[in-house]
Amino acid sequence: MTRIPESLRIEHQRLHARLAAATREPGRTGEAARTVAKIMHPHFLREDEYAIPPLALLPRLAQGAVTPDMGDILPLVARVKEELPLMLEEHRAIVGALTELERAAIADGRLEWAEFADELRLHAQLEEEVLYPAAILVGEHVRSQLQPQGAT
Repeated sequence: MTRIPESLRIEHQRLHARLAAATREPGRTGEAARTVAKIMHPHFLREDEYAIPPLALLPRLAQGAVTPDMGDILPLVARVKEELPLMLEEHRAIVGALTELERAAIADGRLEWAEFADELRLHAQLEEEVLYPAAILVGEHVRSQLQPQGAT
């Protein structure tokens, strides 16, 4: 089965670690961070399970290689397409919670956590504008190349 691209795996780990640190903050900042973490955890699990792994094929696809083993990602991409509305809804909830984290951090004088909230919002935007569509395109390309000539 296709693995998560290493750069995205590391980025998600770093975001998780920083969010975990924010949840240990006292006051409103820590409370708001715990709300963000509660919303984000299942979302990150879904991304790591099926939304991000198709992207690992991009380097091979960019070189023109399509092999039968790439068909393993087709069920993952089908799930991305099916659950995309849920993932976008989760992003809206996450962004709302991040807005609260930013407000709390500013009120508590913890500007580093306000900046982190902005970083997480940008990450969600990157996923919506680039990563999710790219995962879908990977699947469509693999499907079209593996499909027998003349099949629909």
